[in-house]
Amino acid sequence: MTGNKLSEQDVNRLLADPSGEARAEMAAKIAADFDAGELTESERKMAEDIFRLMVKDAEVRVREALSQNLKENPTVPHDVAMSLARDVDSVALPVLQFSEALSDEDLIEIVRSQAPSKQLAIAKRPKVSETVSTALVETENEEVVTSLVANVGAEISEDSLHKVVENFGDKEAVQGAMVHRPTLPVTVAERLVTMVSENMKEELARRHELPPDIATDLILQSRERATITLSGESTEDDLEKLIRQLIHDAGPLGLKAVFEKAGLPEAHFPAAQAAIDVARETEYDGGDRDRERYSRRMIERILTQYGDLGVDFDSDDLEYLLTKMDQLPPDTLGAA
Repeated sequence: MTGNKLSEQDVNRLLADPSGEARAEMAAKIAADFDAGELTESERKMAEDIFRLMVKDAEVRVREALSQNLKENPTVPHDVAMSLARDVDSVALPVLQFSEALSDEDLIEIVRSQAPSKQLAIAKRPKVSETVSTALVETENEEVVTSLVANVGAEISEDSLHKVVENFGDKEAVQGAMVHRPTLPVTVAERLVTMVSENMKEELARRHELPPDIATDLILQSRERATITLSGESTEDDLEKLIRQLIHDAGPLGLKAVFEKAGLPEAHFPAAQAAIDVARETEYDGGDRDRERYSRRMIERILTQYGDLGVDFDSDDLEYLLTKMDQLPPDTLGAA
């Protein structure tokens, strides 16, 4: 045997030198050389026997050297990998995060029996199966769950993602991790959209396929807030005067000009004009849920007036308005 391969001389030196430093150096060398294509069968057996002695070594640095050099070797004996995985954190964490010698059953057992630091290492593995993810979510540890959700290599079931929303939906770190996942079930996205900040709502809509009505609502809400922010420095009287001038002026500064300047589809102008007419002619009734009834009347008027003009809605626009109307309470005559 030549070069860096394990030799009888190495073994004798290991047995003869009692210092922890020497044993750690030898552990690193043997572990680094441990490869199916590099060692003979007898050399591999000798190395495995040495590993089984070293995982019991009283010197932590010996076990650390073993862990660091075996963490990404899939051929390490299972019992050696498990001994390292159950060790103190400095020994266990590299193996837990990278070793392919550990099965899903091994990882789940460790998740359920070991400290959060080890759960966290498992949550950061390059690949995490759905069953292991389920066990990690069940820990209900915010740091562990955040790392898992942020891990693009983790497969997480829809049920587990719902549980994450239930337990940590109000936590900004978890929200960000959820929003930035490559894919997100629409049922989860729908729940999440009501909890996240405005910036995250926009990112959520951009990254994940939301139902058309929810996506449209997000866009409209964002525009409304932007308008309010831009006009925040004006007095209420000035703002009202400006709005009235723009939407009721039939000249070049009127609603038509604003509509064209905004780049909105020309076919939608009658609906906008109808909505403004309804807003001018209709008042809140002052009864319970009058805002919803007001909205329903406006949608009904838009649909009727738009039809009277002989202009057809796009199917998506029509479906959106009908869906919104179905979500509102029936109009009640004589409401207080």
